[in-house]
Amino acid sequence: MPALGTSAEGMATQETFLEAISANIANAQTTRTPEGGAYQRQVAVAARDPRTGAIQARIVLDPRAGRLQYEPGHPDANADGYVQYPNVDVTNELVDLMIVRRVHEANATVFQAAKSMLKRALDI
Repeated sequence: MPALGTSAEGMATQETFLEAISANIANAQTTRTPEGGAYQRQVAVAARDPRTGAIQARIVLDPRAGRLQYEPGHPDANADGYVQYPNVDVTNELVDLMIVRRVHEANATVFQAAKSMLKRALDI
């Protein structure tokens, strides 16, 4: 049954990546957040826990600054008339989304194959 657990762990990890990407796409134009300032891009990071060996995925903020655009009439413009936009590039997010989807599909395929093999082994 380790194959089932590994595949399920991979799918759960990809869910964290999907959450970060969807939040980024949804907030690609958000110039004001409740915390103040423009939305900051979220990045999912996966690492293996050295004690348990389990994969742990977490979301961290991308520290890079977003683009400044001159819009003096915008309500979030600074004194010089520039608006700070999020550091989100929707094209990159869509590419990341396609990668996450493919990895999730691969894990689901492995899960189904392992389940099928275990089922056939029980029939023997």
